[in-house]
Amino acid sequence: MSLEISAQSALWFLPLVLPVCIWVAWSDLRRMKIPNTAVLTLTGIFVVVGLIALPMPDYAWRFAHLAVMLAVGIAANAIGAIGAGDAKFVAAAAPFVPLGDAGNIAIIFSVTLVVAYVTHRLAKASPLRRLAPEWASWTSGNKFPMGYALGGALAIYLGLGVLCGA
Repeated sequence: MSLEISAQSALWFLPLVLPVCIWVAWSDLRRMKIPNTAVLTLTGIFVVVGLIALPMPDYAWRFAHLAVMLAVGIAANAIGAIGAGDAKFVAAAAPFVPLGDAGNIAIIFSVTLVVAYVTHRLAKASPLRRLAPEWASWTSGNKFPMGYALGGALAIYLGLGVLCGA
C-alpha cells in the first residue's frame, strides 16, 4: 500500500495522536461518549505539530478538511446516521489525512469497523465482559461504540504512514 502522507509527517503525528485514539476508543466503549476534550486535544495536536510536520501550503489547506468533514458530520448527525461525538472526532481527524489518501483511509476504516464490531460483539457475549462489567457499550442495544473503530482507523492509518508513507 502506498500512501500520500509522508513517513516523516506520520512519525511526527503518531506518538501524540495514538494516546488520543486509545482514549477515544476506551471512552466510547466505557461510556458510549467521545469526550469533547479528546476532540479538542486531537485538533490541538494538529494545530501545533502540523506547523512542524507539514509544508505550510498543505498545513493551511488541511483546515478545509476539518471544515468539510464537520459540515458532513453535522448533517449525518442531524439525520441520525452517526453520533455527535463521532462527527466531531471525524472532523478533528480529517486534517491528518491528505486528500489523496481519502480512498485509503476509507478502506482502512471499513476493515477496522468490521473488526471492531466483531471483536466488540464477541467480547460482549463472552466471559471477557466481566473484565469491565460497567461498560455502557455492553448494554447499549443495537448501538455500537464507533469511537472504537474511528480511533483504531486513525491510529492504523498513521502507523501505516510511518511504514509506507511517501
